[in-house]
Amino acid sequence: MNSKKQSPLKRLLGIRGMGAALTAFVGLIIIYAAFGLINSAVFSGQNISNLLRSMSKYLLIGIAQSYVLITGNIDLSIGSMVGMSAMIAATLMTRGVSPVIAIVVALASCIVVGVINGYLVGKFKLPPFIATLGTMFVTRGIAYMVNSNRNTDAIATGIGKEAGDSFQNFFYYGTTLGIYNTFWIAMIMFVIFFFLLSKTRTGRHIYAIGSNIDAAKLSGVNVVATTTKAYLVSAVCSCMVGLILCAQASMGNMEAGNMYEMYGVAAGVIGGVSPLGGTGILLGTLAGAAVWQTLENGLNMIGAQVGIQRVVIGIIVVAAVLLDVVIRNGEFGKKKAK
Repeated sequence: MNSKKQSPLKRLLGIRGMGAALTAFVGLIIIYAAFGLINSAVFSGQNISNLLRSMSKYLLIGIAQSYVLITGNIDLSIGSMVGMSAMIAATLMTRGVSPVIAIVVALASCIVVGVINGYLVGKFKLPPFIATLGTMFVTRGIAYMVNSNRNTDAIATGIGKEAGDSFQNFFYYGTTLGIYNTFWIAMIMFVIFFFLLSKTRTGRHIYAIGSNIDAAKLSGVNVVATTTKAYLVSAVCSCMVGLILCAQASMGNMEAGNMYEMYGVAAGVIGGVSPLGGTGILLGTLAGAAVWQTLENGLNMIGAQVGIQRVVIGIIVVAAVLLDVVIRNGEFGKKKAK
């Protein structure tokens, strides 16, 4: 009966991680408005369109890392998978392979890495930092080797201008309803993985592992399978970002995705995903990715140096994690007091 009497706002805030997500959205509005007051060009339609397209990469990487963080683990191989995906797809296309086949091969390669990460962490109990550090080096090495330690030529040299333009338009330059396709791709994947995490048994198991892995085992959760599924989501999203970067540059770059694993952590924790596991929702990741890109975009438009941009974003990430730790310690303290 008490739950029926609760106001819609209280029920909304009662959803796990919703408070942090809403806080991030409020921060986003404040940050965007502040930059707009300094430089009105921030509010222009073209800038908003570019901002949404750029944000999409951070959203996908944020989803990738958020799934793994909620299980209480981390994936350091994300950025290297991005580079591997871009290089495999671009190399195949420069050699005349159909874009569809190139995409499938790149996706399959990333899925293999995701399965390996899942088993190393879930079955063989390797610390996730060490396990994914190893696969990070391996996948970056593959990115270098697929085209003999050099960036690829333009993809159009192999598949032709028409097919090359179609690939680039689908993933980056094309628009639908006046908005870049990159944004629509990211939002479709966001909806799919949001549903998976919030409405399915797999999602409940992911939260259970991150909250208390021993209790999850006693409840019948298959830790190996669930951990592997989280790393598979990370792999799929990483592959998609690699394809986006390949389309953006019209070629494969061996260093594509460098540091993206950290960008994923930033997007997640800014939106309330706890690096300690068990807490956070993808709405928060969406807000975190938007905050990250708005900060980067706004600081760039007001002429701030790249170093200042990194310092500001770094401080916000540390503050977000510190807030999470303080809140958790406070909750534990209350329990002890009882």
